[in-house]
Parts: sequence; C-alpha cells; structure tokens
Amino acid sequence: MPRPPERLLRFARAERWVHHTTALLLLTCLATAACLYLPPLAELVGRRRLVVTVHVWCGLLLPVPLLLGLLSRALRADAGLLSRFAPADREWLRTVRARRAGRPSGKFNAGQKLYAQWTLGSMLVLLGTGLLMWLVHLAPPAWRTGATFVHDWFAAAVAVVTAGHVRMALGDREALRGMRTGRVDRGWAAREHPQWRPDA
Repeated sequence: MPRPPERLLRFARAERWVHHTTALLLLTCLATAACLYLPPLAELVGRRRLVVTVHVWCGLLLPVPLLLGLLSRALRADAGLLSRFAPADREWLRTVRARRAGRPSGKFNAGQKLYAQWTLGSMLVLLGTGLLMWLVHLAPPAWRTGATFVHDWFAAAVAVVTAGHVRMALGDREALRGMRTGRVDRGWAAREHPQWRPDA
C-alpha cells in the first residue's frame, strides 16, 4: 500500500495568485494613504498628485483579483468554507480565550474566517466611501464629509488588522510556506487543522 504524501495541497495556484495580488494592492493602498496623511512621509515622498492617482487606482482594482479568482473551483470552495461558522469554530474561539491547546478547526480556523470576512467587508466599505470622495461633483458635501470620516477610520483599522495578520503569518512558517508554495506538512495540518480532510 503506498504511503500518503508528506506534503498536502492546501492552496491552488489561483488562490495563491488572488491572495498575493490582493495583498500587493492593499499594501500599496495603505502605503500611499500613509504618504497622503502623515506630513513627514508626504514631505519625503512629494508628488502628491501621483500618490493620489496610485492610491485611487489600486483601490479601484482591489476587488478585481477576487472577482477573477471566482472562476477557480478551488477558490469558490474555500470561499464557501470561509463564509460559514460551524460548532467547531465556536469551540475554537472559546479555547483561544482560555489559551488551551488542541483547538478544533477544519481547513480554516475561526480566526481565519473572521479575518476573511472582515477583509471583504472592509474592502467594500473602503471602495464605496472612496468612490464618494473621488466623484466629488456627484455627491452632496455632507455625504463626502461622512465618507471621508468613515474611509479614514476604516483605513486605520485595516492597517492595524493587516499588521496583525502579517505578524501571525510570520510566526507560523508552515502556514506561510503553504501560501507561498500551496503545500503544507501533513503533521502541521493534523496538529493545526485536525478536522480538515484534504484526501476526502
């Protein structure tokens, strides 16, 4: 009887492409936003009009990788998993608060599901408010003021949550390798995602 492979396929090429492209666009949006709002960076970089143009176009393109990625069956399957909470996810959250080992999870744990849902929701809010700010002549001044307020605070929250996501990823080299190569160690999968059945 042949031995099962030591490395399991976790993410298909399309999923990795969507993740990397979205990350690049999001980080560019955050970097250009920092150059627009923080005076020391604004002075260092200069060329405000170019920075605004890059920021706007990266923001407009932000949902495109995900929309194109939906052509992939693997991404659609993972999107379905990320959008649903199971009893194991509630247990995972309880064990995180209690700092207990042996947390139950399928292919994605509850933290990853919450992050994915937060990212999608934030993307929609930032896109909508950004469009209101960009199309200045089509919206009343009160709408633009409200949109600017919401856009700025959501952007700050996205920066904090994204920094946490990057920190978590850098702390788990096998998870990082899985997003880079698509494959993960079978032992890591059994330990971190015990209810995931990749061979089923």
